[in-house]
Amino acid sequence: MKKLILGLALLNLISCKNEVFIPVTIENDVTFLASDDLQGRETGTDGELKAAHYIKERFASIGLSPKGNEDAFFQTFTFAPKNDPHGEVRFRESGNDSLITGTNVVGYLDNKSLNTIVIGAHYDHLGMGGEGSLHREGAAVHNGADDNASGVAVMLQLAQRLQEDSYKSNNYLFIAFSGEEMGLLGSNFFTKNATIPLSEVNYMINMDMVGRLNEEKAIAVHGTGTSPIFPQIIFSVNTDFKIAEHKSGVGPSDHTSFYLNDIPVLHLFTGQHDDYHKPGDDSEKLNYEGMRMIEEYILRIIEELDNNGKLVFTKTKDESASVPSFKVGLGVVPDYLFSGKGMRIDGVSEGRAAQNAGLEKGDVVIKMGDSIVVDMMSYMRALSAYDVGDETTIIVDRKGEELIKEVLFVKD
Repeated sequence: MKKLILGLALLNLISCKNEVFIPVTIENDVTFLASDDLQGRETGTDGELKAAHYIKERFASIGLSPKGNEDAFFQTFTFAPKNDPHGEVRFRESGNDSLITGTNVVGYLDNKSLNTIVIGAHYDHLGMGGEGSLHREGAAVHNGADDNASGVAVMLQLAQRLQEDSYKSNNYLFIAFSGEEMGLLGSNFFTKNATIPLSEVNYMINMDMVGRLNEEKAIAVHGTGTSPIFPQIIFSVNTDFKIAEHKSGVGPSDHTSFYLNDIPVLHLFTGQHDDYHKPGDDSEKLNYEGMRMIEEYILRIIEELDNNGKLVFTKTKDESASVPSFKVGLGVVPDYLFSGKGMRIDGVSEGRAAQNAGLEKGDVVIKMGDSIVVDMMSYMRALSAYDVGDETTIIVDRKGEELIKEVLFVKD
């Protein structure tokens, strides 16, 4: 409770007239949003609503105008929980106790421009666990510091910085999305009920899990194929990162909702980790200096794109649609930040085929059976050929040495 009181007191101080302005840091925002007091910010809970009010007050103190429903910062949406996990959520009118209400928080910086840039990050998380959690030891608070207090905190810093004179050639719409963990619900609802004409949106930048920049300074940038100018820009303004470029505009985060409305998108991501969707995703584990580097990188992207007017939108191949089906799994977590040849392993599951074969985190799979593995897609195609009980050889590069491992695919 102390963190909750401290956060509200800080907001009162920065918003009071005649008081000295004290800037709120990235660390302040993450510490509040990822505190136990908010109980994991599950969509529709009191904890999520406390987070929404915090973000609303931060928007107001920064000087943004409300751009939700009826001149408010909040844009609410109501839906029935899914009985079928693969079914589509349908938004409903409120008034039924069995329904859930999510709350997008929307702030606007109006520079009287023809073009608006949307900058978004989801703020909901998994609450006490449940569906989506990888924790198997009972209910526990999932604080979601990286996922995605980190993205919200960077967004709030950008909302402050983008008021500087050098960024006045655009309007900016800042959206903290609800319902992302339940299926991109907040961004889906917003694009169907946009509070500005979507025709005015030039492009959208999404930040989801940007708090764990590693020692290699590797960062994934998704959506680079959604406008012809993006690949040139993201590399030309890069001074810090090893970039893993992904062209598709479709992925498991809120940029997808905008891409599906023919809006160019970029999504930044610092990679998965052992605390993903577990109670251990806490604020003290984040790389705050790395988050500030990402903030500066986004500012350079925006500044460079200012010279290019309204961006051309291009459709990209839906990579998820071409993913082969699998009868077996290797039992590894791929390293989605790896940009070399092969598939680098970022984690190995207990008791699965990879661990039984002696594969380790950091190994790069370069051949599976007769198939050469050059990237994630070729790895998945090779894996799809096997069934339970099959055996094969896998060649991995382990710190420059090629090792041959015998793998037996067991039933999960």
